[in-house]
Amino acid sequence: MRLVHPARYKHPNLLALALFPLLALPHLAVAYPLPATGDFTIPNFHFASGETLPALTIHYRTVGQLRRDARGNATNAVLILHGTTGTGSGFLTYRFANQLFDTGQPLDAEKYFLILPDGIGHGKSSKPSDGLHAKFPAYTYGDMVEAQHRLVTDGLKISHLRLVMGTSMGAMHTWMWGEQWPDMMDALMPLASAPVQIAGRNRMMRRLISTSIRSDPDWNHGNYTSPPRGLDTALAMLFIMVSSPIHEHQDAPTRDEADRAMDDWMASERRVLDANDMLYAFEASRDYDPSPGLEKIRAPLYAVNTADDEVNPPELGILEREIKKVKKGRYILIPTGPNTHGHGSHSRPELWSTYLEELLATK
Repeated sequence: MRLVHPARYKHPNLLALALFPLLALPHLAVAYPLPATGDFTIPNFHFASGETLPALTIHYRTVGQLRRDARGNATNAVLILHGTTGTGSGFLTYRFANQLFDTGQPLDAEKYFLILPDGIGHGKSSKPSDGLHAKFPAYTYGDMVEAQHRLVTDGLKISHLRLVMGTSMGAMHTWMWGEQWPDMMDALMPLASAPVQIAGRNRMMRRLISTSIRSDPDWNHGNYTSPPRGLDTALAMLFIMVSSPIHEHQDAPTRDEADRAMDDWMASERRVLDANDMLYAFEASRDYDPSPGLEKIRAPLYAVNTADDEVNPPELGILEREIKKVKKGRYILIPTGPNTHGHGSHSRPELWSTYLEELLATK
């Protein structure tokens, strides 16, 4: 692992977490231990599609020190999984990390060993924009979760996790972790998700994102030399998916302010999102459906959503139904309020950190 800065440091003004790019905050000093970064390479990684990548790289960062018991088993490892188009570094924002990782906070980095990977297709892990473009393997959530597991077990030599938690896509991965390795963790906390196949409006929006890119002649089967125009339509759909009508109106209460805010947001996203990477990331959800295996989950699980989340609207009644299949499951719906921000509420620990503390105390 390579240390990236002496002892303590200030975080840059980053996009916060995946599927909620509106939380960038100014430079603010933090007090938790500095992260270390690393790359884990998996040779001849086989994808569910039948494709193989000679070398799949998973980039990650860790915060804190790993502790092991007398038998060498890890006792304090926590895996935190990001959402679509995000990275593990998104968890190092002031709003998220200072609420969770500082001394005395629920995931105090002096107490826990925090693992923050970049999923396949994201950040500094192997992705289409590295050079293969549309010849990159068509990965799925199953492939992403398998690579995360290989990082934890083969790369970091950890056989047990104190907690697995995730936001949005990472929350969906959290359900999958609980099913596939039910004895590997003490607790699970998916934030802003549903444990069923993606359908209805959620699926329709994802189709529109995919179609807007694929149908653009400038996309050129993934071999574009400049961003295809369809990326703008895809970004517009992403904004509608994850934004909060109440807070967008509060932040932009006039025509001119709304236009300016939208122009600024689109410009910032164009600079950081590649069309192929975005296309692959959204299409990776195509076969997600943990609902048939929820009974396999053994660890205590707290599923947290907010009432103003338009990606997972509570009116559908999905979690009330599905959580009954989880032996130690609990569904927590946070009412709409001044501090909720739609789907992006998963990035605001002040809304749900008390539930996290309660979960960690559950035996």
